[in-house]
Amino acid sequence: MTAALLGVVQGVTEFLPVSSTAHLLIAGRLLGYDDPGGVFTVMIQLGSIVAIMWLYRDKILEVLRGLSSDPDARHFALMIVVATVPLLLAGGLLSKFVKRVLYGSFGVMGAAFLIGGIVMLIAERLRPAPTTLAADRVPLGRALVMGCAQTLALIPGISRSGGTIVAGMLAGVDRPAALEFSFFLAMPAMVAAFGHDLLEVRHNLSAGRATEIAVGFVMAFISSALVVRPLLNVVRRSGFALFAWYRIALGIALLAWVFRS
Repeated sequence: MTAALLGVVQGVTEFLPVSSTAHLLIAGRLLGYDDPGGVFTVMIQLGSIVAIMWLYRDKILEVLRGLSSDPDARHFALMIVVATVPLLLAGGLLSKFVKRVLYGSFGVMGAAFLIGGIVMLIAERLRPAPTTLAADRVPLGRALVMGCAQTLALIPGISRSGGTIVAGMLAGVDRPAALEFSFFLAMPAMVAAFGHDLLEVRHNLSAGRATEIAVGFVMAFISSALVVRPLLNVVRRSGFALFAWYRIALGIALLAWVFRS
């Protein structure tokens, strides 16, 4: 039951601008779940990776087939590479510090939720008129800006998609396009993070945990697959204000809990 619930938390929050990492850490603490070496958390992230790649399989295949002859496919691939490099560099340099120090600080998470929500509201109000309307047409300069913003997600509570989206909106990318770009950017980012984390926890893998990992993986896959399309529709209709206020409320609640403890 706990594995299934955590899988749903991972799947639902991974592509929302609310930080899946922080939600998993909070949910694990509330449920009293012990995850030696972080094995379970690492493995269920694969469910979200597979889900987003399955949903966008046609686009992925189109780009791969067109790399040798289609300028649009080459631009798309270069755009994703340019945006991914900053996270790879930052992750390589800072991941150990982040996991050792920040992952255990609910005060940091609360502050990140609160500040991120406020920044998101400001971005909604101050964003310029969008000039980039499609996720696969983001200019390389804007892709780099969004990729740099993605590195802030190393701090639990900031949100990988949230940082990417806010930077995109402020750089003139339309809200749905910024959100969809964050989906595309999630694929190499999450695969790289998964591969890195898997190497770190490989010695803690055991057959005895296979069932709970399988349950968490399946629930993360299903939840992620179900949330992506409705999320795009919500953003097209209402923007990101709902998620911003949720972050602010959760941040205040978490900080109040930390200060009272």
